Amino acid sequence: MAGLAAKQLHVLRRRDFVVGDALIDGRWIAAAERDAVIDPATGEEIAEVARCSAADMERAIGAAAQSFASWRELLPASRGLILRSWASLMREHAEELAILITSEQGKPLAEARYEVVYGAGFLDWFAAEAERAYGETIPSHKPASLLQVRMQPIGVAAAITPWNFPVAMITRKAGAALAAGCPIIVKPAPETPLSALALARLAEEAGVPRGVLQVVVGNSIELSAPLLRDTRVRALSFTGSTQVGHLLLEGAATTVKKVSLELGGHAPFLIFDDVDIGKAVTGAMAAKFATSGQDCLAANRIYVQRGIYGAFVDALAAAMAELKVGHGLEPTTDIGPMTKASVAEKCRAHIADAVTKGARIFSTGNGEGLGPNFVVPTLLSDVTDDMLIAREETFGPVAAVLPFDTEREVLARANASEMGLAAYVYTDSLRRALRLSESIEYGMVGINTASFTGPPIPFGGWKQSGLGREGSRHGIQEYMELKYVCFGDLAA
Repeated sequence: MAGLAAKQLHVLRRRDFVVGDALIDGRWIAAAERDAVIDPATGEEIAEVARCSAADMERAIGAAAQSFASWRELLPASRGLILRSWASLMREHAEELAILITSEQGKPLAEARYEVVYGAGFLDWFAAEAERAYGETIPSHKPASLLQVRMQPIGVAAAITPWNFPVAMITRKAGAALAAGCPIIVKPAPETPLSALALARLAEEAGVPRGVLQVVVGNSIELSAPLLRDTRVRALSFTGSTQVGHLLLEGAATTVKKVSLELGGHAPFLIFDDVDIGKAVTGAMAAKFATSGQDCLAANRIYVQRGIYGAFVDALAAAMAELKVGHGLEPTTDIGPMTKASVAEKCRAHIADAVTKGARIFSTGNGEGLGPNFVVPTLLSDVTDDMLIAREETFGPVAAVLPFDTEREVLARANASEMGLAAYVYTDSLRRALRLSESIEYGMVGINTASFTGPPIPFGGWKQSGLGREGSRHGIQEYMELKYVCFGDLAA
């Protein structure tokens, strides 16, 4: 396993994908200081990237502000052509981008390939939405007047993106901003800068003008400060933890920025005893173990009605036993490493707490021969609401199963969280599905499916899981302002 990522990166067809310079004002900046990029599976350094300073970020803000007028004046169809070209280049270089993702993030290569295609889809989607940012005409309440509402780009935007989907979260934000007519500065996660910089190179080749898309890499705290205090940055989009989201929202308030936040999840997965157990297990596996469990949509609390509880636990344990743990670049791997040591440590803490409080444990192995960032898939049954894993997002391959008796009971337990991103319901009762889809307090609900995301849908959560929406026709509105215009004195 040692050296696998380094070997793969060394033979990439596009060697310039691993140079590691930041893109600021149309120039690739090496920076005096460099940060190591680490393969989370082995702990091996695989590349170095620039460590940008606050002054570098201020230069990027200035360049974005300068590019705004010409970019917004470009016809929406012309902006769309550039976005489609960028998407086409992503697909052309999908294998290289996927190797980058797996090398620095750790997810299985098959999932990384899917992420590239998924991410390119947002560019195509927003390329079309650029031409459909419609305003409206209001029937006038004043004589001889015409009332209009226009949608106009808000100005310079900033995106602070996470390490679990290092490509798709950039295209979902940047695609919307660029389509709206806004230049955007991307600050990627320190763990996964290579994917972001490779995307920036492809954006240049697609024709994105100087200053319109910039990628600034380095310390998150140092680089976010200029974005928060500068009044020229009018919109901020962040995907990450709720704790960091609180800090960014507070900081953005000082300059009254438009903020969109996609924060933590703590997804309930409700399984009723009228549903086929095989289908429920298949859904739970998909919802729990995608991205090795490091997904804000991951099923964190699997509630199973008591009539099928034992059979479900046995079936889930059997399915989990088939999962293969290893380096993401190995073709048979289902579960890769946790990207950060702190994530692995939190998984182990949740397991230990649950076992101490009476949960039964099933594990697929003891992790011998794997690095410290690996967490073997673990099933905890008989979980109770007082355990940490029932109260906090785990973000790893640990499945917590909780029994319930009635619909009313499980709805109350599912809603008893300040998180409200995604929820899953498995039932063969149409009436129950309709009731729960109305009453469950989450921004997205999957009924008898674990797969419901994509460019056409409004991705986002309720409560402390975030503000605003990404994707869909609503996503472009995060980077636009309404302008009301009244034309008076139109009488002949």
